[in-house]
Amino acid sequence: MNDMQLINNTILFVKQQLKNAEGGHDWFHIERVYKNALLIAREEECDILIVKLGALLHDVADSKFHNGDESIGPKIAREFLDSQGLKEDSIQHIIAIIENISFKGGNFEKKFNSKELEIVQDADRLDALGAIGIARTFNYGGFKNRALYNPNIQPNLNMNKEEYKNSESPTLNHFYEKLLLLKDKMNTPTGKKLAEGRHKYMELFLSQFYAEWDGEK
Repeated sequence: MNDMQLINNTILFVKQQLKNAEGGHDWFHIERVYKNALLIAREEECDILIVKLGALLHDVADSKFHNGDESIGPKIAREFLDSQGLKEDSIQHIIAIIENISFKGGNFEKKFNSKELEIVQDADRLDALGAIGIARTFNYGGFKNRALYNPNIQPNLNMNKEEYKNSESPTLNHFYEKLLLLKDKMNTPTGKKLAEGRHKYMELFLSQFYAEWDGEK
């Protein structure tokens, strides 16, 4: 099987897996991350096939939608890649990307490092920033029936992994607990450059939000 056929098979598989997914974690999220990853990879020495497959499979079964079970995504990805005849060392690399890509409160130490992980992680984080990041955040907040904002509930910047996963704080708090922290956690020069502009857009949004909340605009 050639690489193009493998990528096409993977796209069809992921679309099927995510056909009923929440709007911020659906096929279109995967497609944006895939495009971001290809953009970043142009400037990096990397195994482009690993980057493509890592980007396509990174959210094939997000633990947020499987009772916090982080083993399901890697298991589904492995079974698929095995069925495609991909060599074992490549499968292990892709699984390691899936297992180490998540933010998890920012206090999670990666157990694996590679240039390919850095690229896919930056690509995924870019989709949590800017206009799309804002839209995804409020979409997920609505999905979880969370308040938009509550000035009496302050963001928690010192959550451990479990507290982050189980947080039910208002949606606006997520900007401080994750989104605004991502700019300084980017791995690649291209990722950092793109994150800067999206970060500034979110800061403008928050300024407008508070002004409207307080009846100033």
